[in-house]
Amino acid sequence: MNQHNRNIGTGERPVIRQLDDAAANRIAAGEVVERPASAVKELVENALDAGATRIAVDYADGGKTLIRVSDDGCGMTAEDLPLALSRHATSKIDGSDLLNIHTFGFRGEALPSLGAVGRLTITSRADGFDACQITVAGGQIGPVKPAALNRGTVVELRDLFFATPARLKFMRTDRAEAQAITDVMKRLAMAEPYVSFTLTDVSNDKSREIFRADAEQGELFDALAARLGRVIGRAFADNAVKIEAEREEIRLTGYAALPTYSRGAAVEQFLFVNGRPVRDKQLIGALRAAYMDFLSRERHPAACLFITCDPERVDVNVHPAKAEVRFREAGTVRGLIVTGLRHALAQAGHRASSTVAEATLGAMRPEPTADQPPRIYQMDRPSYGAMRTSYAAQAPLIEPVFNEAPAPRFDYAPSARAEATAPAEPTLTEKPLGAARAQVHENYIIAQTERGIVIVDQHAAHERLVYEKLKAQMAENGVPAQALLIPEIVELSQGDAALLLEHAEALGRLGLTIEPFGGAAIAVRETPAVLGEINAEALLRDVLDELADLGDSQLVQAKIEAVLSRMACHGSIRSGRQMRADEMNALLRQMEATPHSGQCNHGRPTYVELKLSDIERLFGRT
Repeated sequence: MNQHNRNIGTGERPVIRQLDDAAANRIAAGEVVERPASAVKELVENALDAGATRIAVDYADGGKTLIRVSDDGCGMTAEDLPLALSRHATSKIDGSDLLNIHTFGFRGEALPSLGAVGRLTITSRADGFDACQITVAGGQIGPVKPAALNRGTVVELRDLFFATPARLKFMRTDRAEAQAITDVMKRLAMAEPYVSFTLTDVSNDKSREIFRADAEQGELFDALAARLGRVIGRAFADNAVKIEAEREEIRLTGYAALPTYSRGAAVEQFLFVNGRPVRDKQLIGALRAAYMDFLSRERHPAACLFITCDPERVDVNVHPAKAEVRFREAGTVRGLIVTGLRHALAQAGHRASSTVAEATLGAMRPEPTADQPPRIYQMDRPSYGAMRTSYAAQAPLIEPVFNEAPAPRFDYAPSARAEATAPAEPTLTEKPLGAARAQVHENYIIAQTERGIVIVDQHAAHERLVYEKLKAQMAENGVPAQALLIPEIVELSQGDAALLLEHAEALGRLGLTIEPFGGAAIAVRETPAVLGEINAEALLRDVLDELADLGDSQLVQAKIEAVLSRMACHGSIRSGRQMRADEMNALLRQMEATPHSGQCNHGRPTYVELKLSDIERLFGRT
């Protein structure tokens, strides 16, 4: 029983009181500042809103004892500082239109909230004004004082949550809080490739640089690719495709990794709306739907996507921390992500990620042990003259017979080198997947390219080719529907029935025809023929679960494509079948011409490409 009910039971009337500003700010701080990383996010976003081009963040003890954010932005005057610490005071909106938001911050809550739960000092200097400083501790604001600062603003937050000791008990270890700060910095750095960021751990009076990203140069996509390489890693940048699509004045840009560069968890999924990092389940669902046909359920795609639209078409005032957004046309945004990603991945053709070759080389390279230290190769590949001399020295010596003169050593006679001439048409080795040279274990095709070799899994590759052909036929002719002799009636709640009927048209295009049947009942008239006999009620309830979770459902399409995948598996070249050279080359040419042929229907690679330089390194020849 809560306090209100206890008061009613005893006949006491509860008294409504106005909380003072300090208590109100501490309550608000719980919404805006959840942990040290939240404080860093708010302060760095303020710096970006101030036009900063260089932002430096220092922290100690995971941000619990010190967070210092320095920037070279426009700064504040002595008159601005007290207002900046007042609740709901902001320079970013005038309050007339809460939908037309062009900045990160606009609520005017961050600085008062931080000052309510910690010891906050702000030092700032605006162009044409003297530097000044103000301090607030536990909500108590001090006077403005003169200070020394060349430009911009320095915000120093010490002893976070000292005014709310209960919140300190919920803090994680210093290492965990420091990692959260690093994650926040990296997300903000991805969205601003032309701004320099540095993050330094100054715990125990020792300075250790944790993260650094200098401002990038050049065009937006080049700058973004370079920044993502610094933040996420070169492996992502080398295996990502450029995303650029637009629909109804909503623009999608960024980079998405090839399906063969998938992750075991959703750790490399970064979504931004008008430059703001967000965690939106509908956007994540759209990303997952775009890769649905290429990855198994336990694998997760990697992508960094930016959605840009008119601020009035998206509501960022859904949550105090502004981590969630709400689109006016959510379906348009979702469709843009799915189609934009699938189009870009299709343009990648047969390309597979370079990490496949790296993993292959790693598996082939023996690990050094204590008993067997790594080999040390003392010479590189010798020159042609040295090779000739070496071969001559190692040639067998013919022993003299019957006192004949000693026979000369056999000298090395290299084969004649043909002059390079331009062929009338490209040879097979100049093709991306090369010319088939052999088949081993009746399943793996070995092909030679200009720069190395390619190993192809014939069954997995042909399975993908057949699958893509089946999908193209279905897209051209539609999904055949099977009319039920007796419609299946499914009883649902009013809300579930209405939700399903909203998506009836989309489900109908996939061969699942539903109609209202009075009250909250749904009549299933037709089901996709390729699925055979199914439990319509179970299927509808699974679709409802997905709609509730992601706001859209790809379940029926996924089930249809799963059947097509099984059909492709049975109709493809089986492992163990011997293939002629012309058959192997025909398979390689089909792979080059078919989108997504770099991975099988389950997301595994269909081929491995090993560069000659990698093979030579494997044998210590470099």
